[in-house]
Amino acid sequence: MDRLILLATSNAGKLRDFAGAAAPLNIEVANLPNFSSLPQVVEDGATFEANARKKAESYSLAAPGEEVVLADDSGLEVDALNGAPGVYSARYATRHSQNNASQNTDDAANNARVLRELKNILYEKRTARFVCVLAAAREGKTLATFRGTAEGLILDAPRGTNGFGYDPLFYFPAIRKTFAELDAQEKSRYSHRGAAFRAFLEWYRATTSQQI
Repeated sequence: MDRLILLATSNAGKLRDFAGAAAPLNIEVANLPNFSSLPQVVEDGATFEANARKKAESYSLAAPGEEVVLADDSGLEVDALNGAPGVYSARYATRHSQNNASQNTDDAANNARVLRELKNILYEKRTARFVCVLAAAREGKTLATFRGTAEGLILDAPRGTNGFGYDPLFYFPAIRKTFAELDAQEKSRYSHRGAAFRAFLEWYRATTSQQI
């Protein structure tokens, strides 16, 4: 294995996705040590990049001396919903609620809201994309950011039991499957996280060879 890359996340699904993208490249991805005991960063940025940078900068302070700490923000953009859920993807079910509006909500509840809002939208108008922005930071400073996207369509019912979040609704036409019908390594070939991670890896290999 090459050097270990630390990821700052409490989301086990994201960790699986990045590990799946890393495995064929002989890279090991692990969660930041003692991550669960660190103060939670409030994701109040207006963009995926703003949230990713904020998390990476904050959590990298908990790993002094480490080369790089990675954090991401990602979500679903549905064209017929004017780009929603967007940065609110993880808490979309309570987006306009007075209670727990800043807290993540259940995947099934988030999916149900998207389906309700697309109920009268024709299938061919249900175009959407997954977006992932990765931020690499060291000792509180962002070193670089990387963006990956995956274009697809939103189905009218979930398919597949793998993945998490909106994966069961996200149909990827090139392979005629939803992301929830793929295992972690298969998903990494097509996903937004896989694309962002590969862009990061190109930078990482170049910069570490120069001892950033």
